[in-house]
Order: sequence, then C-alpha cells, then structure tokens
Amino acid sequence: MNNKFDALKDDDSGDHDQDQGSPKDGEKENIEDEDREQNFAKKKSLSFVLQMVVPGAGEHPLQYNYTVWYSRRTPGRPASTQSYEQNIKPIGSFASVEQFWRFYSHMIRPGDLTGHSDFHLFKEGIKPMWEDDANRMGGKWIIRLRKGLASRCWENLILAMLGEQFMVGEEICGAVVSVRFQEDIISIWNKTASDQATTARIRDTLRRVLNLPPNTIMEYKTHTDSIKAWVDFHGLVTASGGQ
Repeated sequence: MNNKFDALKDDDSGDHDQDQGSPKDGEKENIEDEDREQNFAKKKSLSFVLQMVVPGAGEHPLQYNYTVWYSRRTPGRPASTQSYEQNIKPIGSFASVEQFWRFYSHMIRPGDLTGHSDFHLFKEGIKPMWEDDANRMGGKWIIRLRKGLASRCWENLILAMLGEQFMVGEEICGAVVSVRFQEDIISIWNKTASDQATTARIRDTLRRVLNLPPNTIMEYKTHTDSIKAWVDFHGLVTASGGQ
C-alpha cells in the first residue's frame, strides 16, 4: 500500500468496547439499518460457504481453517458480555485459497460499512472474545486509522495472516476490523501476551505488510487489561444509573 496515513491513538477495538461517539440525529441510524439489511442479504447468498470446511478436489488448502464473524451494535446502548456474544454471528468458513476468494468476493468491504460494525476473521474453533480459552492469556496489536483506509489495510492484513507471513507458529488467533463514525480500527490477536519476542515479531510484520509510516502509533493491549477496563467502565455506568 503506497498511501501515507496518520494512525490515531488510544482506546480499544473489536470486542466489548465502549462507545466513543454516537449519531447526531436519526439519519445515521437509518443509514445503518439499510446497511445492515444489505449486509444480511449478502450473508444469505454466502450460506453455502458454512458447509465448506474441507478443501475441495484440486484446491490449495490453507494451514488452518477460518471463520468470518460479523457484529453490529447501536451506539449509546449499554453492552454486556451476554449481549455481545448474542450479537456476534458467524457468516462463513473456508479451508482453501479458492474457498476464501469465493467468499471474499461477495463480502462487503469494511470501507462500505457504516456505524458501529465489525468483521472478525479467526481460526476455526476460536470465538472472537477475550474469554475464549485460546485468547484469554493473549492480547492484540491495535492500529487506529483515519477514514478511507480500512478496506485496503484489512485486505493486506488478512492475506498476510492466511499466508502465514507472521512466522510465529500457532500464536495468531485472528484479526478484527472495527468501523466507527470518525475512525476505523484494525487489530491482530495472539495467544500469549507474555511472550515479548513473539509480540515484537507480530508488530514488525504488521508494519511491513501494511506499509506503515515510521511514526505510526501501535498499541499492544492484553485481554486481561481489556477485561478489567471493561468491568471498571460498566461498573461506573451501573453505579451512576447509566449516565
């Protein structure tokens, strides 16, 4: 990617995150509802992919099978672990290069989504949740992007992940792109937050595959810290009556 861009800093992405903004009026909500319907229609057209979890004859198998998940939440509504898990839905799985491209060619690009939406691409059997056994001792690298860059960055990231470019064995769990009103966020999750050599290699590979400018801000956040921040925040919301 040749575009230069500024990476924005702070906060979290792609899971039980708290809202950082809300629509100014009902117009954005209407746009989001239309987008959700459009996305649902495309997901329906992909229903056959859910059955294709082994490579077909003559296809090129990936090292791991993967599942794509989608979630959308209305800003301003209190979130909970239960509501998050109910809201996130698997929309397809694939096991080969060919299956991936057939699936991907029908997907809406992140840059065409509106509102508070997320795509999650995780190894089969791993839920995109902090509490999943594969994730709970891990963390994620977070990059916050100005609008207009999410589609290209997401494509570069997932191609690098599927192509095993990170070279960290089984450490990679998945990746998330989070579309927000004023910015977009991408993150890549790994299993072992305490393994500094592995997290450094993931960071360096991420810089390379996304062609990030040297001054790009990258934040590593453990899922343990994310859970604590989420509990603290929602405890304050409950104590203050949701204000």
